[in-house]
Amino acid sequence: MHDILNVFIIKTEVTAVAAPAALTIGYTQMNNENPLLTHWHTVHNTVPFSKIELEHYAPAIETLITEAQNRIEAIAGNCEAPTFENTIEAYERSSDRLGLVCGVLFNLNSSNTSEPLQLIAMEASEKVTAFSDGVHHNDKLFGRIKAVYDKRDSLSLTAEQSMLLDNTFKEFTRGGALLSHEDKERLAHINKELSRLSLDFEKNLLDATNDYVLHLTDEGDLEGLPDYVKAAAGEEAAARGLDGWAVTLDAPSYGPFMKYSSRRELRERLHKAYNGRCVAGSRFDNTQTVKRIVALRQQKARLLGYDTFADYVLKERMAGSTSTVEEFLDELLLKSMPYARADVDAVAAYAKENGHEGEFMPWDFSYWSEKLRNKRYSLSDSMLKPYFKLDNVQEALFMLAGRLYGLTFTHNREIEVWHPDVKAYEVFDKDGDYLAVLYMDFFPRTGKNGGAWMNPMKELTFIDGIDPRPHITIVTNVTKPTADTPSLLTFDEVTTLLHEFGHALHGIFAKGRYTSLSGTNVAWDFVELPSQIMENWATERDFLVLWAKDYRTGETIPESLTDKIIAGRNYLSGYACVRQLGFGINDMAWHTATAVDDDVETFERKAVERCSVMLAVEGCYFTPSFSHIFAGGYAAGYYSYKWAEVLEADAFSLFKERGIYDTSTAEAFRRLLEAGGARDAMDLFVEFRGHKPQTQALSDKLGLNGK
Repeated sequence: MHDILNVFIIKTEVTAVAAPAALTIGYTQMNNENPLLTHWHTVHNTVPFSKIELEHYAPAIETLITEAQNRIEAIAGNCEAPTFENTIEAYERSSDRLGLVCGVLFNLNSSNTSEPLQLIAMEASEKVTAFSDGVHHNDKLFGRIKAVYDKRDSLSLTAEQSMLLDNTFKEFTRGGALLSHEDKERLAHINKELSRLSLDFEKNLLDATNDYVLHLTDEGDLEGLPDYVKAAAGEEAAARGLDGWAVTLDAPSYGPFMKYSSRRELRERLHKAYNGRCVAGSRFDNTQTVKRIVALRQQKARLLGYDTFADYVLKERMAGSTSTVEEFLDELLLKSMPYARADVDAVAAYAKENGHEGEFMPWDFSYWSEKLRNKRYSLSDSMLKPYFKLDNVQEALFMLAGRLYGLTFTHNREIEVWHPDVKAYEVFDKDGDYLAVLYMDFFPRTGKNGGAWMNPMKELTFIDGIDPRPHITIVTNVTKPTADTPSLLTFDEVTTLLHEFGHALHGIFAKGRYTSLSGTNVAWDFVELPSQIMENWATERDFLVLWAKDYRTGETIPESLTDKIIAGRNYLSGYACVRQLGFGINDMAWHTATAVDDDVETFERKAVERCSVMLAVEGCYFTPSFSHIFAGGYAAGYYSYKWAEVLEADAFSLFKERGIYDTSTAEAFRRLLEAGGARDAMDLFVEFRGHKPQTQALSDKLGLNGK
């Protein structure tokens, strides 16, 4: 069993494994009136969304927790001597059906939620957390696990089985199995409160994002905006029952306005709204939630024998220690800071030369940097968007997976989806074997979190009578179509889709016997490698010319434009690198602190002061909306984006050496993806690349070598 609540992140057919003796206990009688408690007689056992009502979730969670508890008690009370099969393997599969239903609930809570569903998710989270703590604090169960672990050297286990045994033992010790009864109760209380606070944080951020709209009625306020931005703002207003135009804090609305609007006072207003979400004193204030989460995480770490929460987390990551991560971030910051300052100075100087007056502020950067980019490379989103029709981009993803791995994707309208915008695809291997279901959910809407992510709706799961192959979701918030124009993406949105598709391939290729070792269940600082490596194809001419065609004429993107994309790929790379490092440094500051006396804004300012390249704005700070670390799985782990950049830059250099469609290199990388967490991450990388990751590859890629 693995963390049932950790359903977020980032093949070949597998034969189902017979259930061990301890798993022959039957499920309780299924309630035919609750679709969450029945076998789904659907295509590939996909979720029958149309049959699920809000009232089905709570009783389903209750029933499946009870069933899982019965299985746990059967394992713990087994009269037979503990073995790998009747204890470790039985435990691994004890909560699969509960995990499946939680996967449905928490996926929908992120992509298509409502206030009632948010409350249901919060209650379910607390119950599942309490169940998980009860399992980890079951002395009889842990005694059996420890008995198997203690004789591990005498067992004839495969490498995968050895990894499962090791992970299971660590799961229990890191979950408090060795604590006193009193400390176990304290830890359970902490975990329960943390699960609630995380959902509180997420709800506040979504509410704050949805609550704001910049309503414009004067056409003069649209100065500088391209036609597609105006059209989208007009349709947003109409959808809200407003006249004129509406700009929201969703990325496809906020980003283009900040990039193109000539109305500086409006950019300032929008910037402060976006960067003031959930700050102290606001309607959806998250600052006390932040401080409470940090305090509870520190208490948890100390209970488990660690000085800080970062020490606790990093013990099981590739990096291995807080000092390693801090040295890694410091090294990259030292190298990239001069380039970041030069980037900002260049944009500010260009702005001044072209009429900007007064201080150069954060709400000026996107606007003037886009103008400078256009001057340097004669390149803008407006020039590229006609070639990046969403349908073509999606087909490009499928084509790339076909060229590299032989995969095919078939849209199946018989597979139910959770919203009309969503499409479901069957994924087949090169030999025709079925591999997975892939759901694609592209556009922003009320009730959907911002950003982009990949989730496993169902992981590689061996439940009697149920197809074990995974069901994967890609959820984004890209530019919506208008009445006159199809969805046309920015270059950044194309890159984002490639990124999430890389995560999806990691899930699609899941292979093995155990859910907790398959797909994206890998070391957290390894999980971004499969996604970030895919971004490289966005700046490869031999990829772009295969699919990037003007939606109006069918003309292939000209070489002059692909040359500009390639020439400009490192534009502001120093600034972008330092911005990411700032997020990671802030994350580490919160999770290495033993106490926080400052208010959230002051604490953040001190933490990221050495990363600052622009003037700070009072009341604008990102911690209260930093969902990655307070409502996701990246606490003490945001550094992993830069860590994985080192991995992917080195890994992609092998594709560059051999050819970006080289099938032998792709097959070797597929083996890395298929392994999931069944093998050590560093061993997998070295096996693929032939050496340990080298930071020089990233410096070369970003042009941070003074060249």
